[in-house]
Amino acid sequence: MSIVTSPLPLREDRAAKRIDGEGWVHERQTPISDAGVAPTPPPRRGGPFVIAAGGTGGHFFPAEALASELVRRGQRIVLMTDARSQADRSPVFAAHERFVLSGAGIAGRGVLRAASAVVALAAGVAQARAILARLDAAAVVAFGGYPSVGPVLGARLLRNRPPVILHEQNAVLGRANRFLARQATLLALSFPETARVPPGVASATVGNPVRPAIAALADRGYAPPSENSKVRLLVLGGSLGARVFSDVVPAAIALLPDALCSRLSVVQQCRAEDLERVRTVYTAYGIDAELAVFFPDVAERLAAAHLVVARAGASTVAELTVAGRPAILVPLPSAIDDHQSANAGALVAARGASIIAQRDFTPEALAQRLTALLATPDLLAHAAAAARRLAGADAASRLAELALSLMHQEIAR
Repeated sequence: MSIVTSPLPLREDRAAKRIDGEGWVHERQTPISDAGVAPTPPPRRGGPFVIAAGGTGGHFFPAEALASELVRRGQRIVLMTDARSQADRSPVFAAHERFVLSGAGIAGRGVLRAASAVVALAAGVAQARAILARLDAAAVVAFGGYPSVGPVLGARLLRNRPPVILHEQNAVLGRANRFLARQATLLALSFPETARVPPGVASATVGNPVRPAIAALADRGYAPPSENSKVRLLVLGGSLGARVFSDVVPAAIALLPDALCSRLSVVQQCRAEDLERVRTVYTAYGIDAELAVFFPDVAERLAAAHLVVARAGASTVAELTVAGRPAILVPLPSAIDDHQSANAGALVAARGASIIAQRDFTPEALAQRLTALLATPDLLAHAAAAARRLAGADAASRLAELALSLMHQEIAR
């Protein structure tokens, strides 16, 4: 068998060509049998795995992790996303085909804006159906939120329907995923006790995929601070930072005992408008602090941290468990269905984290919690080990296996 490699158009003769992970097309000469007749090739879908994700990092990071795993396995991927997405900056998606679909969220909108959102979503469904039909998608994997609506419903409207997997990152099934659950072949869950899953819907627990740099932390241990060493505190406020952390954390640190303050090193994510006032407080108290709107090397920051203060978004919780880092979690009170409290609750129940509700998140309360934890290295070490026991560092691999398995089951029918 000879193989000729060339960058040919993707639409041409899919039955005779295989697209590798770099977008090249490999033409294969079909061997002739002894009877002089070419054997009938097995039925297969010729198109890519379509990944539907957009919006915040909580939806997008797991999608990026799955995409990276599928590409590593030599699969072709295509992204369907929304106008908010910054997929062109993604090291994975930037090199692959992307489609921006119409759509908008409905929750929390007035009547007129909700009606407009419904019209936009309907347009997204029509766009997705046309694209999926042309691509002959092997499978659709959607990560929740309104960017999933068009691809999932568009797939269900096809005559030759690809299998559909809905991935839920949180401990409470999101509204979009509840709406779409019965249209999916399978729900892939991050938490075994995920709430609001409709009865009778097929599901599997795979964990929440994390980016490769985070997954690599699973092999790195945790060493609590020694009596006279630096104490490294990492403060993460989600994809856009958290104003309440800028208000409370510096004031809490100012209340710590002098002996602890002198050893403290802080790395804190802040909103751009908060950077200077937070820096002023730390400078006034002589605290070693590094502040930024965004840390591109968050994996290394996690690896270096002795303790983390963070929101309880799904990606943050997954990253804490893979890294095995103790944390103080402050769930976002306005999160839909209070899913951040549910996420935090799973980690707290395993004794891998401590929780403070935002209404109770005062400088005095945080200073008391920090003092108690940082003065007890054994407690930090136990929390780190407990968090790691919940880790799903192989979640991207498990989700990729599910997608490939469903594709092969579909072909075998």
